[in-house]
Amino acid sequence: MIEFHLDAKSGLSPYLQLVQQVRHALRLGVLREGDQLPTVKEVVAHLAINANTVLKAYRELEHEGLVAARPGVGTFVTATLTGTSLAAHGPLRLELQRWLAKARRAGLDDESIEALFMTTFRTAAQEDIA
Repeated sequence: MIEFHLDAKSGLSPYLQLVQQVRHALRLGVLREGDQLPTVKEVVAHLAINANTVLKAYRELEHEGLVAARPGVGTFVTATLTGTSLAAHGPLRLELQRWLAKARRAGLDDESIEALFMTTFRTAAQEDIA
């Protein structure tokens, strides 16, 4: 089961953070069809957020066709976002962990690592388009 977390520095609203975390879990194969999401009550207790925030996130995921609510039972994954590339995740994750270790040894903090990664990611994406 997925365990949600919130990052006040992310710039994303809490409901969008929940949606994004479910999408990421679906892409990485952490969540699969038939898996149950935490109940609204569980998320509210764990994150100390308003139930309407969780409901809004779950409704958006339902609107996207990724989950379905079963009244009195819970919310369940109905679709996945994993592709055929799931097998490549392990080796890529290992390379990324090595890169992160190098970045930390070079003295970069979390924000610097994120800034470097996102800038490089965006630049590479723009080059792919051009």
